[in-house]
Amino acid sequence: MNKVILIGNLTRDPELQTTNSGVAVCHFTIAVQRRYKNQAGEYEADFIPIVVWKNQAESCNTYLKKGSKVGVSGCLQIRNYEDKEGNKRTIAEIIAEEVEFVGSKSTEAKPKQETIEVDTEDPSCLPF
Repeated sequence: MNKVILIGNLTRDPELQTTNSGVAVCHFTIAVQRRYKNQAGEYEADFIPIVVWKNQAESCNTYLKKGSKVGVSGCLQIRNYEDKEGNKRTIAEIIAEEVEFVGSKSTEAKPKQETIEVDTEDPSCLPF
């Protein structure tokens, strides 16, 4: 089973892109506070990349902004890629199935799109 549920705040505005075949994909990162304090008595946070597809991607881009609080459920995906310098990289990200807007919504649309190439338009959330 591969299921992740997180609540956190966006660390920057979402980025909406469109695949070559016209499918919307939105990327953002959320800061999720840990349940325990460090040695200095402070809570630390993990910064987790989120990927949202299709209509939900467009809604996230329209209504979310830096600092927005969201609940995300989805699956963990680990993928490998090669950067521009030819170095092999690994990234862990959450492929969102549901995104709930927990905080107040912004009604300002931020039309910002670019075309990218992706390996698949609808990633599978099968366990590894």
